[in-house]
Amino acid sequence: MNEHRSIRKYQDRPVEEEKLQRILQSASRASSSGNMQAYSIIVTSDPEIKKSLYKPHFEQSMVLEAPLLLTFCADFHRMREWLKVSKAAMNFDNYMSFMIASIDAILASQNAALAAEAEGLGICYMGTTLASCAQIGEILTCPRHVVPVVGFSLGYPDESPALRDRLPLQSLVHREKYNPYSLQDIQACYEDRETAGMKRYMNDPELRKMVEESGVENLAQVYTQIKYTRKSHLQYSQDVLAYLKMQGFMENE
Repeated sequence: MNEHRSIRKYQDRPVEEEKLQRILQSASRASSSGNMQAYSIIVTSDPEIKKSLYKPHFEQSMVLEAPLLLTFCADFHRMREWLKVSKAAMNFDNYMSFMIASIDAILASQNAALAAEAEGLGICYMGTTLASCAQIGEILTCPRHVVPVVGFSLGYPDESPALRDRLPLQSLVHREKYNPYSLQDIQACYEDRETAGMKRYMNDPELRKMVEESGVENLAQVYTQIKYTRKSHLQYSQDVLAYLKMQGFMENE
């Protein structure tokens, strides 16, 4: 767990089926709300389907190069089908249900990620799964009450990147109750990140060019003016909410 790295370059080598099965079995043992396991895992290896996923995953090369893509979906379709044949109340069609299923899916995904790395494989989570959930859901033929929420590429690493910095533990952990941060606390939290993060951007020619052309002066500005702009997040929010409504997770009565 302390050696995790995001792997974006993969060997041209398939993942053995027995390893994949152990990873998926580990995923299924994750904690789950009410033991409902309100998620599904879509394993994609077909090159043509991966090509279709390339654009909604923001044209990340690992989508095409990794032997497998795992997409974890919030899924109350299966549960609702069981409710129907059992003549039970047709619940789980609201936003809270989506959140429960999303948490189930995310917990399962982290179990799978840890199992994969224990097997000598590499993974890279893709935030584009949620940002493009409508397009990805259509490509993966997700029925109503199923929404892709998180996913990662999977395969044998063809790189060994350095460990990325993390915030100091004292910046993340609160005792007994949430403790307000002073200005000095905030500066201490992000002091190392500011240095290491900007160094990473400036050491990469492509990222350096992006930073210099944008005129940003620090890492906080990189996050808010280049990577995660207000405009983009508002658009993603609208897209996700529209898809949740289409998939039946926004009933109000």
